[in-house]
Amino acid sequence: MSKDSNASCRLCRREGMKLFLKGLRCIGDKCAFIRRSFAPGKHGKMPSKLSNYGLQLREKQKVKRMYGLRERQFRRYFNIAARIKGVTGKILIQLLERRLDNVIFRAGFAVSHNQARFIVNHGHIYVNNRRVNIPSYLVKAGDIIEVRGKETLLKNIRETLQVIKDWPKVSWINVDNVNLKAKVLRLPEKEDLHLPVQEQLIVELYSK
Repeated sequence: MSKDSNASCRLCRREGMKLFLKGLRCIGDKCAFIRRSFAPGKHGKMPSKLSNYGLQLREKQKVKRMYGLRERQFRRYFNIAARIKGVTGKILIQLLERRLDNVIFRAGFAVSHNQARFIVNHGHIYVNNRRVNIPSYLVKAGDIIEVRGKETLLKNIRETLQVIKDWPKVSWINVDNVNLKAKVLRLPEKEDLHLPVQEQLIVELYSK
């Protein structure tokens, strides 16, 4: 998978909100978004009023960056959502939330999507007792996800869980902090997101 070479903090500043792309570094006064909340660039300004297309594009870019996806990947999820019966925007968000790397992040086993993807890629994640090393794997209701690996890794994850214990929790995942297991209680909904998303703008953009 290709990697976005833009600095994470610049991406947050461009979207005008914290996307928590660097995990624990996004907490506190050292966060670049806190110190320089204006848009990146020579003049550091965004247009005072965006066109409809501009609003749609910014929303798509924001959500794409939230999940650490490239354009081709994101478009593929939209095409899948469009073929499923129901509200396309909500189905799109549900598909993105069901990604295994996102579930690892939501469960608190990682402090960012990048770290979650690293853990999955290196074969430390088991779903229903089967090793899965594909970050895009879509979980289902009832799935049990477990972290396995050397004691050093498990110790680091337990320490991370303590550090972020006050972070908002998601209700669709039940987490066992001691055994580093998580159970998917139900499929996620748009209401489970902790950041504002206007998915209808993305649907409008791709439907042109």
